[in-house]
Amino acid sequence: KVMQMFEALRAEIGDTPSDAALSDYLDRTLDGSAGDGSGKIYGLGHAVYTMSDPRAVLIKSYAASMAEAKGRADELVLMDRIERMGIEKIQARRKNPIAMCANVDMYSGLVYSMLGIPEDLLTPLFAIARISGWCAHRIEEVLTGGRIIRPAYRSVMVKSKYVPIEERQ
Repeated sequence: KVMQMFEALRAEIGDTPSDAALSDYLDRTLDGSAGDGSGKIYGLGHAVYTMSDPRAVLIKSYAASMAEAKGRADELVLMDRIERMGIEKIQARRKNPIAMCANVDMYSGLVYSMLGIPEDLLTPLFAIARISGWCAHRIEEVLTGGRIIRPAYRSVMVKSKYVPIEERQ
């Protein structure tokens, strides 16, 4: 979602927008009239980390060195501006502002794209790295009597009768 938001922003206001144009776009994003209409600036905020997401700090440093080497430093500069201005705008809209930081999503898509990984593989790649952790969380939940310890798990599967593989079409 971060990369889709980033591309939509660049398509509408350009690769090097003025502070005023970027500020206006981020306001419209938060109002739900720009971007995907969700009212979210993707890549900002985390359920656990508030002052900094150590993963995001690390991947941002890799993104910086890669962007310089690949001639894409302007993209990193724009993402950094989105991060800085977006956090300020989100906090200004909250009645009880809490500390907020960029999460690992903010810069991982840029790194993946600089590695030449197609956009349609970004989410699966991101998920593959987390499956063991998600499984561990689910096992922990089951072993502790159903107590949800980590973020909520909600299955979206439609229940269906099992069909042996040799009978499937």
